[in-house]
Amino acid sequence: MNVDRASTAGQAQYLLQQIQTASQQLQQTQDQVASGKVATDYSGLGDKVAVLEAARTAANKADAYQQNTTIAVNQADLQDSQLSSLSDLANQLRQAITTSVANNDGTTLMATAQGIFDQVSQILNTKDANGNYLYGGDKDDTPPLNVTSLSQLAALPSAANAFSNGTLKKSVMVGDGQSVQVGVLASDIGSGLMQTLKDLAGFDAGASGNFAGTTSLTQAQNTFLTNEIPTSIDAATGVNNAAASNGFVYNQLKDASDHQSSLSTMYQTFVSNIEDVDMPTAISKLNQNQVALQAALQVTAQLNSVSLLNYLPAATG
Repeated sequence: MNVDRASTAGQAQYLLQQIQTASQQLQQTQDQVASGKVATDYSGLGDKVAVLEAARTAANKADAYQQNTTIAVNQADLQDSQLSSLSDLANQLRQAITTSVANNDGTTLMATAQGIFDQVSQILNTKDANGNYLYGGDKDDTPPLNVTSLSQLAALPSAANAFSNGTLKKSVMVGDGQSVQVGVLASDIGSGLMQTLKDLAGFDAGASGNFAGTTSLTQAQNTFLTNEIPTSIDAATGVNNAAASNGFVYNQLKDASDHQSSLSTMYQTFVSNIEDVDMPTAISKLNQNQVALQAALQVTAQLNSVSLLNYLPAATG
């Protein structure tokens, strides 16, 4: 007579299903703990895939805008420093002319003017980190100021001829349909200064000039310099206004950068909430699934080893 196991085929099939389910759940939690993600493919996210991709796209767009804006913020910051220096130079030139008239002494005027010209030239022909001329506009591969000496400047028909920059100021996109003009043109910030310097150099080279060669101003020199004081004041005012405008642009860019950074954080948090696992919860589930699988395997092994012989009375001799 054959003695079969106590378990039935149905019980065996049920236990195998339990083992398979426990194995799948264990594998899923192992993958989650290892990757930190709810699922390693879209199928594991179900109907959240479309929302996830929309949030991820929005986060990437905000990051791109934020990076562009950061570059523009750095440019505006550099321009602010240089415009402040340019404003100081314009005020120095105005003060030098005013002092010469007040003291009736122009012996040091042209030396001061030469030093101011050199510094202004350096600022107007500044290059950015990419080697492009900062104040060149849409012609950023050409030095915006094309004269290298006061004598060259004096020989020009107009101070406007000293500039070779473009006419388009650079802008940056800081959001959908929102751009901020960050570029500044050399001719806009330097024309007044260069006109005053050209007037001084031209007069000094003329018959009534040679400020350094006289201990006191002649009447012609005094009249000329007196008339130049308003011109020098206008030049300084123009630079100060440009510095104020640049400061306003800088604040706009900072606000836009902060806004895009906040948007990026919000969208990335939304993405994280969809695809990232709660690690403490995932580890707890991993432990539970390990125990469940082990229990299923133990029960199956025990049932498969049970036979009717376990329940028959022992034979006696």
